[in-house]
Order: sequence, then C-alpha cells, then structure tokens
Amino acid sequence: MGRVISALRAGGIPEVSVVAGAHVAAVRSAIPTDCDVRVIEHPGWRQGQLSSLLAGLEAVDDPQLEALMVTLVDVPMVSPSTVAAVAAEWRRTRGAIVRPARGDQHGHPVIFDRRVFGDLRAADLSVGAKAVFATHRDHIVNVEVADPGAFEDIDTPEEYERLLARRARTT
Repeated sequence: MGRVISALRAGGIPEVSVVAGAHVAAVRSAIPTDCDVRVIEHPGWRQGQLSSLLAGLEAVDDPQLEALMVTLVDVPMVSPSTVAAVAAEWRRTRGAIVRPARGDQHGHPVIFDRRVFGDLRAADLSVGAKAVFATHRDHIVNVEVADPGAFEDIDTPEEYERLLARRARTT
C-alpha cells in the first residue's frame, strides 16, 4: 500500500484517502507513518468495489471537488509518471473518465470527473462501475502509457513476491 500512496504523491496527487473494509487495522499499519493519508472505514465492503468507491466519494466530496482519482491496492506497481500523465490529460481535456491504456487494455488509476459522480451513485452495486463506463463510453479519454505497472493486478502475497522478483531480474 505504501508504494501506491508514494506513486500517487510523486505523481502530483495532493490528498490521498484509503478506503478500508475487512482489515482496517492491517490497512492502517500498512500505511507508512510519514504519509498523511486519510483512512475511510467502510463496513459495507462486502457489497463490492463500487460500494467502496462510493464510501470514499461520500467521505471526500464537497462542492470544490472537480474529480476523483481512483486506483486499486492490487495494482501496486503503477508509476508516478502514469499518475501524472492521467492527471494532466484530465486537466487538459476534462474528460468524463480518464484512464491509462495500452492498446485495448485499460488500467489504473482512473479519474472520474465530477459530472459522473451522480451516475456512480446511481449505479447498481452488483454491476459496479462498468455501467458508468458504458454510459460514458463516448467521453472516455484513454492515455497511452508504456508503464506495465498500470495493468498488473496482484491478488496474493505470492503474486506480489513473484512480480518483485521478475522486476529485479529485468533491472
């Protein structure tokens, strides 16, 4: 988690919040002590990823919020340059949804412009944000990036260790 937080900060994101569900204490302990990060406890996490996104949105939303950058903790290797590129492209285009892409593949982090917040809130939790992507498909801005970390989904500690070992061999 510390790596994701560091990438967001280094990529120019000034405020970072983490939505924690099942293991709040473990999440808090995984955040480096030198990081100013807000932890949002989400007891309804079993309702799925969209419910967690909405818990975060509700906790940080105010009239000044123009957009929300979202990433998953299981995409830990995203680079600060990808974070910065996605943010810069949103600033340039004000796209409804801005995300990294590599050909037909889409990754993280994703920016949701304020104008899609209502659609996120209205989406069926069982379908998730995919319905919002479908609704706004003509207003999605894909940012071509060469960063493999934006597309690497890691679900277990063993997968993470293999990824670190593979990256160590290639550097």
